[in-house]
Amino acid sequence: MADFPYDNVKEVRFLYENLKGRTVATQKQSTQRKTPMDKIRNIGIIAHIDAGKTTTTERILYYTGKTYKLGDIDEGTTQMDWMEQEKERGITIVSAATTTFWNPQLEGTLLTGSHRINIIDTPGHVDFTAEVERSLRVLDGGVTILDAEEGVQSQSETVWRQADKYRVPRICFANKMDKLGADFQNTVKEIEEKLGASTAVMVVPIGVESSFKGVVLVLERKAIIWEGDETGAKYRISEVPDDLKDRVEKVRSALIEKISETDEHLLEKFLKDEEPSVILLKQALRAATIRNDLVPVFCGSSLRNKGVQLLLDAIIDYLPSPLDVEPAKGVNPKTGKEEVRTPDPDGPFAALAFKVQTDPHVGRLTYIRIYSGRLKSGSYITNVAKREKQRVGRLLLMHANQREEIADAEAGEIVAVVGAKNTTTGDTLTDETHPILFEGIEFTEPVISLAIEPKTRLDQERMGVALSRLAEEDPTFKIKVNSDTGQTLISGMGELHLEIIVDRMKREFRVAANTGTPQVAYKETIKRVAKAEGKYIRQTGGRGQYGHCFLRIEPKTRGEGFEFKNEVAGGAIPREYIPAVEKGVKEAMENGVLAGHPLVDMLVAVYDGTYHEVDSSEIAFKIAGSAALQAAVKQADPVLLEPIMKLEVTAPEEFMGDVIGDLSSKRGQILGTAQRGKIRIITALVPLAELSRYATILRSMTQGRASHYMEPSHYGEVPANVTETLINKGKEEKEKEQKSPKKKK
Repeated sequence: MADFPYDNVKEVRFLYENLKGRTVATQKQSTQRKTPMDKIRNIGIIAHIDAGKTTTTERILYYTGKTYKLGDIDEGTTQMDWMEQEKERGITIVSAATTTFWNPQLEGTLLTGSHRINIIDTPGHVDFTAEVERSLRVLDGGVTILDAEEGVQSQSETVWRQADKYRVPRICFANKMDKLGADFQNTVKEIEEKLGASTAVMVVPIGVESSFKGVVLVLERKAIIWEGDETGAKYRISEVPDDLKDRVEKVRSALIEKISETDEHLLEKFLKDEEPSVILLKQALRAATIRNDLVPVFCGSSLRNKGVQLLLDAIIDYLPSPLDVEPAKGVNPKTGKEEVRTPDPDGPFAALAFKVQTDPHVGRLTYIRIYSGRLKSGSYITNVAKREKQRVGRLLLMHANQREEIADAEAGEIVAVVGAKNTTTGDTLTDETHPILFEGIEFTEPVISLAIEPKTRLDQERMGVALSRLAEEDPTFKIKVNSDTGQTLISGMGELHLEIIVDRMKREFRVAANTGTPQVAYKETIKRVAKAEGKYIRQTGGRGQYGHCFLRIEPKTRGEGFEFKNEVAGGAIPREYIPAVEKGVKEAMENGVLAGHPLVDMLVAVYDGTYHEVDSSEIAFKIAGSAALQAAVKQADPVLLEPIMKLEVTAPEEFMGDVIGDLSSKRGQILGTAQRGKIRIITALVPLAELSRYATILRSMTQGRASHYMEPSHYGEVPANVTETLINKGKEEKEKEQKSPKKKK
């Protein structure tokens, strides 16, 4: 490493940016900022549940000096898991944002100086996957935490796919190297096989399980050994242990080859058997990571305070700054043309709202990522999606649930705004003169629902406010009121999700409520093309009502959603009545013809009709459209759809037969089994309707030694015999509701 003058890192950095063809911030811009933009990292900590995300984040905060005590999940003393429910259950429920600073410690790091790291710690439980989705939408880089004993688990794959969707560069950290059964090499193998990533293995562990004490930095050929578990602040740098030298050289050779393949200049050197300098290799690795060509892999034990400093150095060295990622693209709402917003503090203001939170002290908080320009407290901004002008009351820098008031914020930052009243998740905020509309955030539809009713009249008044506030915060939480019975139904991503919602109502909004048993969110669709006529004629003495249309409906592939087409020719139906037909169709789709579940995945085309010059109206065509759709659906072979879950059961080998037999009895389709030591992992697709109380059943069947994880996979067709049972059950419930007195709304 002696061939590189470390005091010239800054010059090399600017040269490197120009070589990549990126726009580099000018010195003028850099001097105007408290933190130069190339020294900002917006990262998310993502992983499967119990991989150690929050523990790793707590260690990062400790070593960067943000906190002065190591937070512990078991003791409920973590900074990032601040909700009472999180402390009680030991899980992360909502994503928490914080800002800290880190100056790379080890000699030979690619970049030096103090760097600002904006961190979002996300939940690992699939019920709260919306928190991961919206965080990844606004982040520049991600740290994927993996359990070194469990390897790549189901939710690891889910969050990886979410990061792929937004092209977020990542580094991996194999955590829990001190755990019984930890296997770093197997974890790396699973990253490549299950996640399809090309890995750049940066370290070789020294020891394993209880003897794990440090790592060898492969490129530098240096060993980092931590002294004790207390705080992990002390470590010593030494030569590579003799028993690891051969392995380190083998890993190093493979690493250099992988990095060289991503860079023409290095590949030329490699083919000539010339070894590039460490700094050139690191530069090429940084570029490859930002392009998503390589994923650097590190390891350690966050709970035992080993390896976190190296992870921090890697975040600075290999994950992108706001300058390194593609400029934010959007559409000008006035011209319809695509525009970009570069991360320039002096450019027009543009930001995306990605999270709404109710704070007991300051009220409604809106988290935003600023892509361009500058925002000051007290200024006015435009919500482009809502076409509203809003005043920014206060600007806050968040540390979990603690707030630090700031006067202004600039491009590249993540802050919270007080005062953006009607702004919701996915809205674009800009200055008035330069509007742009960024792509929003799409969320998975809820798969389970339950009936909820207030216990007292006082609770009734509060419940509406509580539910609407919670729905504003969480886009995967839906509320629906049955117009016939007045019953309120709440829907979410799983039983835990709804349980937390009800608990939050009780604690935060002081609303006591009774809940029914969870119900599966079925849907209906069609299997073939059909046509039907809808006619509405009403003569009431004066001016009458006349609407008449012909519809054609066609099935679409699963998950494609609804599409409406206007194929009317020759003015058979005036253009102004077509939206009314579409509105009637959409309303009719809310209640299917089999069991009253929403209709999905179909194309509806209006192709003909008639009208009356005097009597035709929007309401008449709306009713005609609704009637035509219901008639067409009855002829189109309607079927029920149910949510199918991907289930992963981890159980001792001796219980494998019992678990598979039980899943088969639940209409489960076994996808495969894998072995990890004496443990078997069974993967299956099982209808959600069959998985009620599955955790209790599994514990009973395996003497409490098995665990399971499930996530929504897709909607599948319900077998004919089950459909018949569900339809009959629905009829019985409807008859009961009709006999019972109607509840007041």
